[in-house]
Order: sequence, then C-alpha cells, then structure tokens
Amino acid sequence: MGSVDFTVLPGVYAPQEDTALLAGALSDESLPPGAAVLDVGTGTGALALAAALRGARVTAVDVSWRAVCAARLNAARAGLRIRVRHGNLFTPVRGESFDLVLANPPYVPAPGAGRRPRGAARAWDAGHDGRMVLDRICREVPALLRPGGVLLLVQSALSDPARTEALLREAGLKAAVIRRRRIAFGPVLRGRERWLRQRGLLSLAEHEEELVVVRAELPV
Repeated sequence: MGSVDFTVLPGVYAPQEDTALLAGALSDESLPPGAAVLDVGTGTGALALAAALRGARVTAVDVSWRAVCAARLNAARAGLRIRVRHGNLFTPVRGESFDLVLANPPYVPAPGAGRRPRGAARAWDAGHDGRMVLDRICREVPALLRPGGVLLLVQSALSDPARTEALLREAGLKAAVIRRRRIAFGPVLRGRERWLRQRGLLSLAEHEEELVVVRAELPV
C-alpha cells in the first residue's frame, strides 16, 4: 500500500496510520480464491485495492460521492476492477454476503451531542462517545458474513474497543483485538484534546492515541 500514489480528492479521507494498521491485518488474513470482500467507508479505495491485488472480488462503499469518485479513479489508475457503490454503510449491499468485511469507520468522539457531522468530518466524527457508526456495524455486520466470514475493523481506544468486542460476541461472532499501535495526536484530536481530557477519555499523562484492529469471525 505504501508505494501506491493515491489520488485524494478534496474532502476525501487520505490513507493514514489507521489505514496502514488495517492493511497489515488484511495482509495476515487468508482469503479463499475469488473471495467476496466488502470495504465499507472506502475513502480513496486503498484497502479495496489491496484486497483486489490478492484476487478478491471487491465491493467498496462510501457515503461521500467524492470518495466514490476517488476510489473509482484509483482503481482505474491501478488497472484493477472493483465495484464502487454510493450509500450509507451497508445499505447498498443489502441481501449480499461476504467472506471478508473491512471497516475503517468514523470513531472519534465529538462535542455536540446529536449533531450529525457534515462534509469531510463524516470520515472521523462519531458522536459524543465515538460509537455512532461502530454500534451499527456491530449490529448489522453478522447478516453480511458468510459462515467462516471475517470482519476486520479499526478504531481508536477512545471509542471503547471492549464494547465492540462484547457486541460482536453477543451477535454470535468470535471477536478479539489483534493489532495495536500508538500514534501522535493528529489535527482532529489536538483540536479537541481539552474536551477529551475534561470528559475523562484522555488522562493528563496521555499524549498519544492508541489504534486497534478488532477481528471478528462468524463460526462455520
């Protein structure tokens, strides 16, 4: 992934540390020949293309039309075929099933309870507790997985990975954190650092964010 020069349109989430962490988990995953892969919240299509390079049949979804255009453009530039759909989370693929679902959803806690993010902020702002999209993924993804199918999801430790694991287990999946990485605060976290500390989501001693990848598998 690192050597690919992705076109990033204005307002589209560029591949960052969370993308790389999830790409590493993807590289460790064994895929059956012609596996059906869903990349939800695809952004530039970086993860979708990584899966396509391994021979998977890939569907990519994003709520942003600019992201849809960016993913299609990057696939064309790479000479790879992926199906890109516009829509909110799993809505464009209702009734379909997949061997692998990749998810890099919005997960950053944001001030202003009940306020829907707009524009580029849709890629990171996820409500007061950071779980506006995560909870929905946990509820809805089991219906999209084939027996033995896997979800790989990246999120911040600020948005309660333990809850993600618990919800997925309640839905009948085997779930665990498989990767962790600590990174320096980016512009979004720096801008709301004081608010996060006031809420107790960051201690005074913390000056890095921890990202995790949760892997969940539907038993055969």
